[in-house]
Parts: sequence; structure tokens; C-alpha cells
Amino acid sequence: MISRYLAKNKIVSFVGFYFLLSAVLNSVTEIDICIPCIWKSIFGFNCPGCGLTASFISILELNFKKALESNWLIFVILPFGLYYLKKDFVKFTRQFNEK
Repeated sequence: MISRYLAKNKIVSFVGFYFLLSAVLNSVTEIDICIPCIWKSIFGFNCPGCGLTASFISILELNFKKALESNWLIFVILPFGLYYLKKDFVKFTRQFNEK
């Protein structure tokens, strides 16, 4: 069931796995293969999302204070993102079971 869900959402799955892999790799080995902020690269200053990856890595390391200092929005975006993912998966399974 999960493999069919991931196959249906190929692009989102690929980006999500890359983000998760790069965050875990960075937290374990300090190797940084994360995608840089395009906004900061072009305009030279931080966008509201800058620091979300660093904040997520801090959460993986269970350093919540550092995560809050990097970008407090992670504590809003992460729960809503997980809620949306769960809701979308449940919707997918209902549609799949009806067929």
C-alpha cells in the first residue's frame, strides 16, 4: 500500500526522501548535501524559510532549543505537514480500497 502511494506521488516522494536523507546525513556525519536557499542565493538575504533545514536537523539531534533558534516555524510547519501527509494517505487508501 505504501509503495503504491509513493509511486503515485513520485515527485513529492523523491524530494521528501532527498530532504530526509540529506538531513540525516548532515546530523550524523556533518556532510552537507542540502539544497541551498534559492532566495538567499539570488537576493542575498534570508527568506522566512531560511533555517528550516537546520532546525529540522536540530530536531533530529533532539536539540529543540537550537531548532527554535534556527527557525521557530518548524514547530508549526512540521506538525501540519505530518497531519496533511496522514490525511492524504488515508484518502488514498480509501480510494484504493473502493476499487
